[in-house]
Amino acid sequence: MIDVVFQLITFFMLINKFEQAEADERVVLPKDQLAAPPLVHRQHSFLLNFGYLRDQKGVIIDPKPYFFFGDERAELASVRSRLRQESQYYKTTGTDLAEITVEIRADAEVPTGLVQELIQMCQEEGIEFQRFALKATQKATEY
Repeated sequence: MIDVVFQLITFFMLINKFEQAEADERVVLPKDQLAAPPLVHRQHSFLLNFGYLRDQKGVIIDPKPYFFFGDERAELASVRSRLRQESQYYKTTGTDLAEITVEIRADAEVPTGLVQELIQMCQEEGIEFQRFALKATQKATEY
């Protein structure tokens, strides 16, 4: 009986798509009352985590924001090549770039101008993404 339970747990863990799997704990999302999960599952999307190096207490230890790709980190200036690779991948697979959503998880402390610069970079010739979604945490309303 225990074997069956463990097999079911394993099965559901493997088939369940964890949205937070690509999330990075180094990115502290802004809080907003209007934040809500998307109503429709996005079929084609990729995630960009944009935040700061923090210590165990959550205090920023490096004032420069980075993009986090697993264990790697990159500055805004060096992300352009990764965006080109993503764009080329979707073009190679025959996916229309107008259908791709770039999901940006920007830390609450990242200046808005840098997020705008990232979006402009995504729209450059040779990259050409058109759809964007910014992630935020839902702010609890006080009664």
